[in-house]
Amino acid sequence: MESEIVDRLRCPVCAGSLAPAVAGAARTLRCPRGHSFDVARHGYVNLLAGRSPHTGDSAAMVAARADFLAAGHYDVISTALAEAAVDALSRARRPATADAGTGEAGAGEAGAYPLVVEAGAGTGRHLAAVLAALPDAVGLALDVSKPALRRAARAHPRAGAALADTWQRLPLADASTALLLNVFAPRNGAEFRRVLRPDGALLVVTPAEEHLTELVGALDLLRVDPAKAERVAGSLGGHFTPERDTVRRARLTLTRPEVETLVGMGPSAWHRDPARLAARIAGLAEPVTATVAVHLAVWRPA
Repeated sequence: MESEIVDRLRCPVCAGSLAPAVAGAARTLRCPRGHSFDVARHGYVNLLAGRSPHTGDSAAMVAARADFLAAGHYDVISTALAEAAVDALSRARRPATADAGTGEAGAGEAGAYPLVVEAGAGTGRHLAAVLAALPDAVGLALDVSKPALRRAARAHPRAGAALADTWQRLPLADASTALLLNVFAPRNGAEFRRVLRPDGALLVVTPAEEHLTELVGALDLLRVDPAKAERVAGSLGGHFTPERDTVRRARLTLTRPEVETLVGMGPSAWHRDPARLAARIAGLAEPVTATVAVHLAVWRPA
């Protein structure tokens, strides 16, 4: 994990700074009080304070999701995030610690490179797309799923990954983050505000009303909550102010196994009888068409 990322991590036990236990070998991170955290051979570090009540996606779910995303079905989301990230970062004040000639950080100074954090990052595909559009940024994927983090740690050369629960205190320093991404994931307004720089931005992706509407009708899936926007605002209100909200759409052409994966990525997987869902999917005529429709909202610290 790059030093520019480690410098902005914090101990989940005491909130102290973290550094490699052995100089030049970041296999174990340790704080001044002696709390230590091993970096797994897959590249992520476990910074969970205690046990999380949930473990996230299983290895099979992550593999299916990775294949689905690799097919480009949600590239409309990655592209929209990358565009919004470039725009948001261009408006932010650039840290004074960067050398104007080389773009490199001053010795021993954290924060010269903008940090992009994705909370609930999954495999890290969206984070990787944003980093590809921001050549001077580093990234950190946060998730509670170890199988997902094994992939996220390798999603991009400038990305790191850490096991963390969005509902707990995030293992990051105050005002350490330039951009925070949140795609179909829980939102912790207070913590998001704490870790974002005053000139930072929070990019939130949520389903629009017509998202996957064809599958909702054919498979009796859960519909998008009509009060979704109000709930998002409620979770962020007092900490952030909305800057703008755009809707992005795309048409998908899917096989039945891809439909099964897509359904498994959403809340209906937990609220519908699996056998009945499988039977309905088996009855679909291929190819299956569906609409992707999402809100991408930009929020600024209040």
